[in-house]
Amino acid sequence: MGTGIAIDLGTSGFRAQKVDMGNGEIKRTVITMRNPLPGANVMDHLDFAMTYGQDKAHDLVINAFKHIVNELGPEDGKIERIAICGNPIQLSLFQGIPIDDLAYAGERKKQLMNIQEQKRDAAIVDSAEIKGLEDLECKVVIPPAIKHEVGADALALIVKSGMLDSDDISIATDYGTNAEMALKVGNVIYTGSAAAGPALEGQEIGDGSIARPFVISDIEFNDGDLRNFVLDEEMNTVQGSLVNYKNGDVVEEGTITATGITGTGVIALIDEAMSNGIIQLPNIKTSDKILYLQDGVRFTEKDLAEAGRAIGAIRAGHVTLCNAAGISMEDVQVAYMSGAAGTYMDALKAHRIGMIPYNVSKVCQIGNTSLIVAKEILLSEDRLWELQNIAREILGTHVMFATDEAFKEAYILELSYWNEGMPFKALKKFLKKKGLPTLDEVKVPPEVEKRVVKDIPDLGSEGLHVLDQVGTYLKMEVEGCIDCHQCMEVCPNNALEEADRNVSIRTDLCDGAHCQKCIHACPENVLNWENLKVIG
Repeated sequence: MGTGIAIDLGTSGFRAQKVDMGNGEIKRTVITMRNPLPGANVMDHLDFAMTYGQDKAHDLVINAFKHIVNELGPEDGKIERIAICGNPIQLSLFQGIPIDDLAYAGERKKQLMNIQEQKRDAAIVDSAEIKGLEDLECKVVIPPAIKHEVGADALALIVKSGMLDSDDISIATDYGTNAEMALKVGNVIYTGSAAAGPALEGQEIGDGSIARPFVISDIEFNDGDLRNFVLDEEMNTVQGSLVNYKNGDVVEEGTITATGITGTGVIALIDEAMSNGIIQLPNIKTSDKILYLQDGVRFTEKDLAEAGRAIGAIRAGHVTLCNAAGISMEDVQVAYMSGAAGTYMDALKAHRIGMIPYNVSKVCQIGNTSLIVAKEILLSEDRLWELQNIAREILGTHVMFATDEAFKEAYILELSYWNEGMPFKALKKFLKKKGLPTLDEVKVPPEVEKRVVKDIPDLGSEGLHVLDQVGTYLKMEVEGCIDCHQCMEVCPNNALEEADRNVSIRTDLCDGAHCQKCIHACPENVLNWENLKVIG
């Protein structure tokens, strides 16, 4: 038997594993720091594909996958089988199938635009059918969606949580950039995606990072100082330094160095700082409005605002699903947390600041369910068809948050709470006034079941490899360029280089649709993204 590759095509980055097809043993794990598509969330990725070409988006995803394959190092360079999992947009772009049906909300609009829904059932296809993978000569296993807009990642979350086997009213949330969530009430499952943004995965935070070795993943106050906890080379949490949060002075030296902070560390810091009166929304109550962590890592009020928007989006999503189901937030009994953030996060701290419905009696942390399912269907065709049957049997209702009035109202109130300092009592009052499920303070801490210690429990005998650069670029020659370099100067992430009228954009650093400062900065108005070509 040969080598197989299981890959989670995540919005904030890809996670892949090399697997021995003979015994199912994981050999090596590779993660990327960001997604190869320009942008910070799935809507940015969708916008890039729809505006500048789905073929460009497909080529970027496939090129990134090839770089990952090289890093995984399959035996003799040969691959027997690939299994993918992720949200419908990422899977569709990988396969090279149209995403128009995912880009527009409302059946009437789709009919007017003559947009056909794509079939997203379970399938096993030859790699030759996917542009860019023709030379691999292997099979590609594709998991099913529940509906065209409720993808394999949501199915993985629902199945691996175990919520289908319980009568409890329960909610499962993937605490990532898209914040996919599912609420089970009786035999009906309500799904949605809050598009919380990348702050929960450490991105868009000044010193932030996705979960990787040598980043802060948890914080505790200790006699007025901050105790840092850092991920080591094996992604285990170890005790770091104790520091003075006002200036960063080391009170007690730790044994591990930190280079940044994860989204879970951000959540822990916010909870601890709010509990100790150091954060009074929307302000940090220090002389320079900064909280200092170990090794020069800092947390600013801008970071607080970014995190608040993400936390608010998730709680607004929970309120919206409860509203759709006709229940109160108090009725939710069990919560499941998935994804890297959902694994490393201190569940009790997340619960206190509102990322979990306030009255749950139990919280289960379940790891990266998307990668787990990718490995399962890599090794077993029977599991693939079993998932197809489960998907068809699920009685589901998808709530499109982008057009749902309840989400709009709840999220506006959350922004007022997190970014403008509206009191929590007022937040409760206005939710009730608008007829939405309301909130309350946590009265009893829930039981926490941590099913996994790491979001990827088994990294393999060859360990974890981190691709700091995905290796994908967009390039073009710009007619009329005067070499002023203003496009380079305004790029917030140093993603763009220009020399001799040739522009090169490192796509995994580019913020895409919600930035485009380079386009607006060009004094000659000649930086036309339609002319970009995929390189590398």
